[in-house]
Amino acid sequence: MKIISVVGARPNFMKIAPFMHEVKKYNSTNGDKIEHLLVHTGQHYDDRMSKAFFEALNIPEADINLGIGSGTHAQQVGNTMIAFEKVLLTEKPDWVIVLGDVNATLACSVTAKKLHIKVCHIEAGLRSGDERMPEEINRLVTDRLSDLLLTPDTLSIENLKKEGVPDSKIKFVGNIMIDTLESNRDQAANLEISKIIEENLIDEQVSISPNLLLSKSPSLQAPQSPFALMTMHRPSNVDKKEILEPIIRFLLDEVTHDMPLIWPLHPRAQKQLQDFGLWSEILANEHLILLYPLGYHEMLKLNMEAKIMLTDSGGLQEECTVLGTPCLTLRWNTERPITLREHGGASVLVGNNIERIRKEYNDTLTNQRNPIRPRLWDGATAGRCLQAVLDFQ
Repeated sequence: MKIISVVGARPNFMKIAPFMHEVKKYNSTNGDKIEHLLVHTGQHYDDRMSKAFFEALNIPEADINLGIGSGTHAQQVGNTMIAFEKVLLTEKPDWVIVLGDVNATLACSVTAKKLHIKVCHIEAGLRSGDERMPEEINRLVTDRLSDLLLTPDTLSIENLKKEGVPDSKIKFVGNIMIDTLESNRDQAANLEISKIIEENLIDEQVSISPNLLLSKSPSLQAPQSPFALMTMHRPSNVDKKEILEPIIRFLLDEVTHDMPLIWPLHPRAQKQLQDFGLWSEILANEHLILLYPLGYHEMLKLNMEAKIMLTDSGGLQEECTVLGTPCLTLRWNTERPITLREHGGASVLVGNNIERIRKEYNDTLTNQRNPIRPRLWDGATAGRCLQAVLDFQ
C-alpha cells in the first residue's frame, strides 16, 4: 500500500506526527510494508511557523515540498492543485491522507478524487455553521469527497449523518492532536517559563528599554505566579482597527493590571498592530510579554501553567479542555463545540465584544482547573486512524 499524507500549515504538523509514528511502528512489525510519502504544500513557509515544528515533533523532513507560500485563498488552492496533480501522476498512491481544514486539505482532496484516488480525512465532521469562514468551506467540500471520514468526537458523527453521509464511510477514532499532547507532555513540563520568555522575546521589546527584559522575566520566576496567555490571528479579530483596538485597550487597561499577559504573536497580528499605530504602546507595557511564534513544547508548557487562555485558535480550545485551562474563545462560533463548557469543556465563546469578554474574563478568573477528557481522547487515536485505512473495503 502506498499512502501520501499532506500537510500545509502548522496545525497539520501536530496531527501528522503521531500518524507517521504509527506507520513506522507498523512497518517494523509487518512484512507487508506501507510506503509513505509526506507532502508539505508550504502554506506555512516561515521557519518559526514550520521547520521548528517538524524538528520538535520528530517529523522527518517532507519527501516533497510544493513551496506554495502565501497568497489569496484562490491562489493557494489553485497553485496547490496544479503542483499536487503532478505528484499524484508520478507517485500513483492508493490513498491520500488530508488533515483538518486548511487550504491544502481542500486542494489535495479535490485533486486526488479527480484522479480516482481514495481520500481519507482525519478530523472529519467538524462544523461551525458559519460559511463565511474559509475553513468551513474546506471542511464541507473535503468531507463530501472523502472515502473515509475519521471523526474526533460524537458531535462530528452527528453532523455527518445529518448531511447524509453513510455509516460505512464514518469511523470514530478520537482526537489525534491529543496523541501529540500526551506524547510531549513530560518534555514540555520540564521547560522553564522564564527561559521560554528570554529566548523568544520580540527584539523590539528589548531595544525599547535596556532594562525591559529584566523587568519582564522575574515576575514569572515563582512556580505559582499567575499569568494569562493569549493567541490571536484570525482576520475577524485583527484586520479592522475598530475591532482590534478595543481588544488591545482591554488587555492593557485590565488584564495586565491583574497579571502578566504572555502573547506569542502571529505575523498577521503584528503587522496589523503596526499598521494601526498600536505597536509602540504595547511594546512599552512591562506586563505584556510579546513573543515570537513558539515551538510546540514551549506553547504547551505555557498552556499547562496559565491561569487563563484567550485565543481564537481551534487547536488550543482542545488542548485547554484536556489540560483544564479556563479558556475564552475570541470567536462567535466554533467547529469544536465539544470544548465548550456546556459540553463539559473548558471554553466559552466571547467573540470580539468587549463587554462580553470583560464579563467572562472576570467570571473565569475564579474558575479552577478542571481537566476533561472526551471519549477516545486517550492518546491512541493515530493507531485507530491507520487501522481504519488498512481495514477499508
